[in-house]
Amino acid sequence: MEQWELRAAFARSLSQMYGREVPAYTTLLRVSGEVNADVVARRGAEAERLGSIGRVTAERHGAIRVGTPAELRQVGQLFAAFGMHPVGFYDLRDASSSSVPVVSTAFRPLAADELARNPFRVFTSVLVTDDRRFFDADLQARLETFLGRRQLFDPRVLELAARAEAGGGLDGAEAEEFLAAATACFALSRAPIDRAWYDELSRVSAVAADIGGVTSTHINHLTPRVLDIDELYRRMTGLGIAMIDEIQGPPAWEGPDVLLRQTSFRALAEPRSFTDGPGELRVRFGEVEARGIALTAAGRALYDRMLAEVDARRASSGRPRAEVAADVWREHLPLTEEELDRRGLGAFTYRAVPGAARPPGADVHALVASGALVREPIVYEDFLPRSAAGIFQSNLTDAGTRDDARTGAARDAGWLSDALGRDVVDPLAHNRELTRTSLRALNLELP
Repeated sequence: MEQWELRAAFARSLSQMYGREVPAYTTLLRVSGEVNADVVARRGAEAERLGSIGRVTAERHGAIRVGTPAELRQVGQLFAAFGMHPVGFYDLRDASSSSVPVVSTAFRPLAADELARNPFRVFTSVLVTDDRRFFDADLQARLETFLGRRQLFDPRVLELAARAEAGGGLDGAEAEEFLAAATACFALSRAPIDRAWYDELSRVSAVAADIGGVTSTHINHLTPRVLDIDELYRRMTGLGIAMIDEIQGPPAWEGPDVLLRQTSFRALAEPRSFTDGPGELRVRFGEVEARGIALTAAGRALYDRMLAEVDARRASSGRPRAEVAADVWREHLPLTEEELDRRGLGAFTYRAVPGAARPPGADVHALVASGALVREPIVYEDFLPRSAAGIFQSNLTDAGTRDDARTGAARDAGWLSDALGRDVVDPLAHNRELTRTSLRALNLELP
């Protein structure tokens, strides 16, 4: 099995396991499939502008949480076996008003053909145990001791992962062994939990307790992709499933879909064993996402300014966020892909139309307008810190505690690369290179 085949099989295996563990996830998949089928029937080929229905239907992103740089490095090795690379640095500590003491990256394929084959990605968070806003020196020491004693991944799994990375896949029985063992690494453990230790961490952060209060890791959510997230939200609510209060990310509006919109059903109470008897925890939820066009660095800067404008207007008006955001989007964001491209805000690639004449001296925009080239949007394959933190926060029963008078611990993409022993890819730079590569093939440059 080549790496992409391993990746596709791994995504299916995790989905089957998670469906058994969280039955509401199966409902989410069913409703997502129905919404997607309805959108395709209504919009035809336009519905597949940002990916074929086959790709969208198969698409998942998972989320896991680990406690230490050493565990993060092992995660990097495991996902490398599936052709998944660390992309992006996300600091959720300052993206939420709740206590979320983690930084994150996402492991995913990079090449367009690999994404088309199977775009499975895993959003991966790691605790920042030395951040004094959350953990004092005593709790940090005890937490790191606890984390240092556990083993998340069997050495055999990591051995097979390294061989799959080096060889571009695995053969026969070893492929099956690896897939089964890798899936089992993320199953919900039934080992008894020390209630006093878990509760102590919960008072700081429910996220910290989910990571450092147990002896294993698990899939926190597994997310399908939907073509109409507003309709999905309505249908899930109509089935009596409690959804979080709002859809995170850009608003619904009449212009191009950009970046990422996410929502989820609320974390469900699950029975868990504790050292002093039975109990229950709410740590896993059902997320769903809708992906739009990636933005350039200039587009992301505009997006950040629009978010700030939305916050300012909401503070003074008290109007619902979705309404305010839609107004701000109409004022600042182009209504068409063409204008998004001309203003250098959207990320696109270009390809020649066979047999079409190219007017001499025309730039890329004129060539697209003439029909000589086709403009193709780059799908946003990544995440938004504020949206991710918003999903986390919406599923917490307690905001936890943080002391903002203390100094936080420094973390950035460089730290993350060092911890992983692998370079963390800058998604903006990666998309910019995709654009440039397509233009170089046409002997063109951006105007």
